[in-house]
Amino acid sequence: MNMIALNTTTQPRVKRATVKGKASRTAKPETKGKPAELTLKQNEAIGRPNQANTSTTAKRLINTKSLSREDWLQFRKQGIGSSDAAAACGIHPYLSMLELWMIKTGRMSSNINESLDGYSPLYWGNTLEPMVAKYYQEHTGNKVRRVNAILQHPDPDKHFMLANLDYAITGSDEVQILECKTAGEHGAKLWKHGVPLYVTCQVQHQLAVTGKTAAHICVLLCGHEAKIYKVERDERLIESIMEHERLFWQYVQTDTPPTPDHSESAARALKHLYPAPKPSSKVDLRDDDGANKLFEQLLSYRDYMQELEQRHNQVKHQLQTLIADNEVAVFEKGAISWKRSKDSVSLDSKAVIKAHPELLAKFSKTKQGSRRFVILND
Repeated sequence: MNMIALNTTTQPRVKRATVKGKASRTAKPETKGKPAELTLKQNEAIGRPNQANTSTTAKRLINTKSLSREDWLQFRKQGIGSSDAAAACGIHPYLSMLELWMIKTGRMSSNINESLDGYSPLYWGNTLEPMVAKYYQEHTGNKVRRVNAILQHPDPDKHFMLANLDYAITGSDEVQILECKTAGEHGAKLWKHGVPLYVTCQVQHQLAVTGKTAAHICVLLCGHEAKIYKVERDERLIESIMEHERLFWQYVQTDTPPTPDHSESAARALKHLYPAPKPSSKVDLRDDDGANKLFEQLLSYRDYMQELEQRHNQVKHQLQTLIADNEVAVFEKGAISWKRSKDSVSLDSKAVIKAHPELLAKFSKTKQGSRRFVILND
């Protein structure tokens, strides 16, 4: 199955709030003139959200206030959470359908328990979330509260739709959910033109489960810039999300892996799914027309990539002759840097082992092997 793209011609109405100054903590966005620091701008959006039939109330599947991390992860496997929605629809930039399927079927552990040392976006996102919520309250006047529960869609036919809300907004008729986000140097690029599609999918999933009409997204970009967006309920988009999630959940229930995509996430999942081949085993696919077609495509793409690499290197070398002894060359549409890196000192491990062979036994470690994908008989 090909990766499914949501119908982007029916985008929900999204409003963007750009913070320009510091507001009073008691300022309300609906008061006359609105707070000085909030300027709402209409993003590009096609179609209006259908507000019909939004009176459903989510079921509280389990209270999470005293729930352990392990139990919380087990409950998440019982359905598709809002953070899973984009991956289940095949549009998440970091998580493929296949890897999500591996997690839901217990074949892989979620990377939510990533290392607390160094680079750890999930850790810092969770740590900074209360600060983002505090900022949101101060700059909108809205009050928020924690929702310590895993919520479930009230329709038994959609029991697989779960949601963990960051916060509920209290006392507002216009917006009921707050989703807090943090984005670093690389993630911030996805917010350049507004709310990324995968985040829109997440919030629409939340609105579907809870029956609410609108949500605010407060995102902290690179640790120093905050933006607030409003996403309104879009029934057509929600219907599309539900269809894709239902199909994905069938894969989980039938223990059928979805077709992998091109992503690193899919490659990571395949390594876990098929870690080691049976010794001297072989599968004959000569009578499988689909498999032979894929193999022909692989050969064609490989040849094309080699040709493109040759063209790329030729142009690169021609530009290097034009840059010559200069470090930077500037063009109409950009620039090229061709600088010399600093000299570095490294350990000559071969020389050390030759001079002190006893160190190899004392400090050696085994590096686990991996499968190599090689085209044979070519």
